[in-house]
Amino acid sequence: MIDIEIAQSVSPKHIREVASIIGISEEVLEFYGKYKAKIPLSNNDEQKTDKSNLILVTAITPTPAGEGKTTVSIGLNDGLNKIGKKSIAVLREPSLGPVFGIKGGAAGGGWSQVIPMEDINLHFTGDFSAIEKSNNLLSALIDNNIQSKTRNLRIDPRTVLWKRAMDMNDRSLRQMVVALGGKTGGIPHETGFNITAASEVMTILCLSNDLKDLKEKLGNIYIGDTFDNKPVYAKDLNAHGAMAGLLKDAIKPNLVQTLEGNPAILHGGPFANIAQGTNSIIATKMGMSHADYVVTEAGFGADLGAEKFFNIKCRHAGISPKAVVLVATIRALKYHGGKPLNELGEEDVDALKKGLSNLRKHVDTIQSFGLPIVVCLNHFKNDTEAESEALRNSCKDKGTSIAVSYGFEKGGEGVIELAKKVVAEAAKCNSVFKPTYNMEDNVRSKIEKVCRTVYGAQHVILSNKAKRQLSKFERLGFGNLPVCIAKTQKSLSDDEKLLGRPENFDINIREIEIAAGAGFLIPIAGNILRMPGLPGTPAAENIDISDEGVISGLS
Repeated sequence: MIDIEIAQSVSPKHIREVASIIGISEEVLEFYGKYKAKIPLSNNDEQKTDKSNLILVTAITPTPAGEGKTTVSIGLNDGLNKIGKKSIAVLREPSLGPVFGIKGGAAGGGWSQVIPMEDINLHFTGDFSAIEKSNNLLSALIDNNIQSKTRNLRIDPRTVLWKRAMDMNDRSLRQMVVALGGKTGGIPHETGFNITAASEVMTILCLSNDLKDLKEKLGNIYIGDTFDNKPVYAKDLNAHGAMAGLLKDAIKPNLVQTLEGNPAILHGGPFANIAQGTNSIIATKMGMSHADYVVTEAGFGADLGAEKFFNIKCRHAGISPKAVVLVATIRALKYHGGKPLNELGEEDVDALKKGLSNLRKHVDTIQSFGLPIVVCLNHFKNDTEAESEALRNSCKDKGTSIAVSYGFEKGGEGVIELAKKVVAEAAKCNSVFKPTYNMEDNVRSKIEKVCRTVYGAQHVILSNKAKRQLSKFERLGFGNLPVCIAKTQKSLSDDEKLLGRPENFDINIREIEIAAGAGFLIPIAGNILRMPGLPGTPAAENIDISDEGVISGLS
């Protein structure tokens, strides 16, 4: 069976039963049908989070062959519950962009999935829609103020940085001119769209502690400048109250279940290549309030998701994982070793050994944060014993523990080995993570430390435009913020064609954006874009619905 058929073959528990497993009463749940619900923020208990073991799941550099990070995260959660540990998976919500683009779904795979799979992949509880509306309300208020003659802040439309948002891959919306309807249509100016998962409102939602904090962060969004070169913020437009109002339900985490009926919390969905790439602080702490183990993930490879998880989210939230799981596949490692995509099913130990350089670099990155690590080999049916042995020997040489996950085929039963090793490694951890840079470092130094320590770059080159932008942001008092580097996920470098472990390369920062509300700067490396496009054959072409309302084609 394919993923959606597996998901549809399981009879889920009523969501109140799932909530009772972690001690949440049905009286406080906000039901969205029988199988999903929102959890009020009052169920967070900060004092309990210190007693919980937070486990981060990350991966090697992604390839078209697939790594299965979400599948491993869900399987590990089920595996931990199978060995008697009280565990919750806390994950991101899927974005419709990748669902209709390349992925076709993002709720796990095989027998390690979260359900209801169709709902989770398509609209879910409406969080992304609310974030989109909140974002676009600010756009409307900005343009209205520029046009207004009564309460005009004298915003220079040429300086407006704020873009609209839509949860779809649509390259045609990246850059455009709006307000072409004459005097009643507003003042013509350039603008564009970011995908919702890369919007600052998404980032703010995921970095907020409560509604008060959310509203304050929304008010601090930097919009642009007046004609007198004075900065303008969302609070100057009195936009933050209404924006927060649109997010009153979206800020609450969503409770669902795995195929095995174990609790899973899904909330937020920032991309890791163009945003911070992790679920919300609220959701993570909600899980840590109700379980001894919380399995969470960070998007793409450790150079993106894990780096931002530590240097942005953990620092902001005051949390630290007890262990890190690094997911790899034989197929992906052979691809990094130069093996063509259509030949990855063939045994090739030499290609695997060449590709292991990518794995070793990510191990180095995680070790730079000072935390225990377990390498997880996500098993595929064509893996051979010789290839697996080469991977085990490489991990032995690096002094890292390794376990094989059969979660795709067997669910939690196939991830017991990994679960036991994660418990053992977490028990050894008696320290918090070490950040890559200090907040007192200047912005350039922060960028360089990430690029050298995490990516393995030789030099960092800032364009003249990036230098001007950085100078302006430092002048406005934002030089003390962390950095959230936007970079291709397909390579450790900023060139997606450089696979494996590139050497002697430079990182080119073409421009720097600011997310003042979220509290970080966004250096943009190489050709990365914040509004993706669809592939030649979009996954949307395979998705359908029957006359009886049954969805097909999701994976």
